[in-house]
Amino acid sequence: MTAPNPYASRLDRIPVERREAEVLGGVTAYWVYGPEDAATTVVAVHGFRGEHHGLEPVVAHLPEVRVISPDLPGFGETAPIPGRRHDLALYADWLRAFSAAVAPGAVILGHSFGSIVVSAAVADGLATPRMILVNPIGAPALEGPRGILTRLAVFYYWLGARLPERLGEALLRNGLIVRVMSVSMAKTSDRGIRRFVHDQHDTYFSRFSDRDVLHDAFVASVSNDVRAFAPRIAQSTLLVAAVRDDITPIEAERELATMFPDVQLVEIPDVGHLIHYETPAAAAEAITRFLGPSGDGTR
Repeated sequence: MTAPNPYASRLDRIPVERREAEVLGGVTAYWVYGPEDAATTVVAVHGFRGEHHGLEPVVAHLPEVRVISPDLPGFGETAPIPGRRHDLALYADWLRAFSAAVAPGAVILGHSFGSIVVSAAVADGLATPRMILVNPIGAPALEGPRGILTRLAVFYYWLGARLPERLGEALLRNGLIVRVMSVSMAKTSDRGIRRFVHDQHDTYFSRFSDRDVLHDAFVASVSNDVRAFAPRIAQSTLLVAAVRDDITPIEAERELATMFPDVQLVEIPDVGHLIHYETPAAAAEAITRFLGPSGDGTR
């Protein structure tokens, strides 16, 4: 049975339309939320193994913002880009092309792996007035407080790519493993939100196109982090970090903030790597302040 969405009533009040765009020889599916005449448009990039639904709780708390939320190539309803390895270079190329085609000049937001994709694209010339990173990957995943689990994940994705196709696909889409991952990341004590988080992961976490794309994207996610791009990003940047994040510890996020020329760091307590599910209102509040004309919440 599907778990109730605690943010449904807010989200239902926001208009949404599914659209498609031709990008790099493939077709990208994306969703447009909010008023067409909004003062601000944000392109929102989801994280590894996710798709656009994952950012909807944050969108639900941004009713006055126009949010364009694509599925990354190889995930959700967007097919892989033909003839390309799905590494970080591909995803950065795709984001630059997608943004230019659909929302030139929009603010760019990335969550988790999306923070790496966004940072790489902006550092290499994606035109945007401001950048927002939620749960940014601010340090190598293998060095985080759960480095051992990350190494197990490396083996898991390697094995999934090497086994005979049927067995490999079954392993990578295994519901029990998805649930273990979900339980390990959730921090909230609210039972309703925990059920919602697990239901979201059960429903959407295995909507990847094939194991090769999944493996390529995983390698990209653990082989890169935002630090490599931060010094080259001149745009005003907002980092929305979690105090209990097991992927990038808050100390590493504070260090990351010192690497940007123009940055604001907002720390959200009592949450881990699932800000977008567990504390979307706090994230949206920080984003709303940042998107004010002065960038500090004053109007």
